[in-house]
Amino acid sequence: MAGKFKVGITRDILDARGEPSFGRVALAILDSASDIAWEYLPDKVAEITPDLAARYDAIYVNTPRVPAVAVARADCRLRVVARHGVGYDSVDVPAMTRAGVLVTNTPWAMPRPVATIALTFLLALAGKMVLKDRLTRSGRWHDRMDNMGLGLTGRTLGVIGAGRIGKELLRMAAVFDLKLLAADPNVSEVELGYIGARKVDLPTLMRESDFVVVCALLDDSTRHLVGAAQFNLMKNSAYFINVARGPIVDEPALIEALRSSRIAGAATDVFEQEPVAPDNPLLKMDNVIVTPHSLCWTDECFHNMASIGLKSIVDALGGGVPEFLVNRDVLGHERGRGGSRA
Repeated sequence: MAGKFKVGITRDILDARGEPSFGRVALAILDSASDIAWEYLPDKVAEITPDLAARYDAIYVNTPRVPAVAVARADCRLRVVARHGVGYDSVDVPAMTRAGVLVTNTPWAMPRPVATIALTFLLALAGKMVLKDRLTRSGRWHDRMDNMGLGLTGRTLGVIGAGRIGKELLRMAAVFDLKLLAADPNVSEVELGYIGARKVDLPTLMRESDFVVVCALLDDSTRHLVGAAQFNLMKNSAYFINVARGPIVDEPALIEALRSSRIAGAATDVFEQEPVAPDNPLLKMDNVIVTPHSLCWTDECFHNMASIGLKSIVDALGGGVPEFLVNRDVLGHERGRGGSRA
């Protein structure tokens, strides 16, 4: 690797065969860059360490955290942290900015896959699909009359967070003749109107919706955004869906809302603690669908994420500005653009 930029890819992106879960095609982006040599990190790690930051110019990160301490040493070589996904709450972005490290993500790869899983949850809950699967398997065929589903025509879908994913979900849901609501202070009423959605505040959305879907990013303003007060506004017949991040929801409040039949059911791909604890009450509830923060993972989704993420590394190390740069303030840092090879 002498004379070249060194790029590391975290090992948690490998499948059981030791192959990249996004396929080998996207790796051609790195292979075709003559000034880059890449490798998988020596070990599977929970977070990026100062030693790793001193070893690589860029790291492609799946689930490991990137804390401030990783870039605190004087021998820090790291210039780019590229997240495999849209969320970057696992990266200490302010610390990266102070250290002159570019942080990128892959937002354009995610809207359709995540919107699709939100609709999958919505349809499964409305039709009581998981419950009816259990009825069939347990020989309770004749209990079907007492487990009627919920028709969608004229019902209301409320989306919390109308960014790329939220707007894609609203567009896709329109075909079901659902009324569409969105709560997002950063999106204009006119913009939502173009896709047939009405902008409302969060309490109005919780009161009026038959299905509430969380699509927001996790940050200080959205942590525990949905708690007991919000669940108490929902209809008893309504369903709650989270395809964003676990900590946006006060999980004990959700559990209580389900236990008390305050809401009809829920589906979640994310949890406050991940991996989820085996004794989490949500895992035992018949009116809850749970998946391991991976329902949107498909060959298409992962290939697109890797293609965008790896290209951002090539662009950044080549002295350019990546298309999806999270911390644009870093461009004012002396290390924020380009750089010499080791």
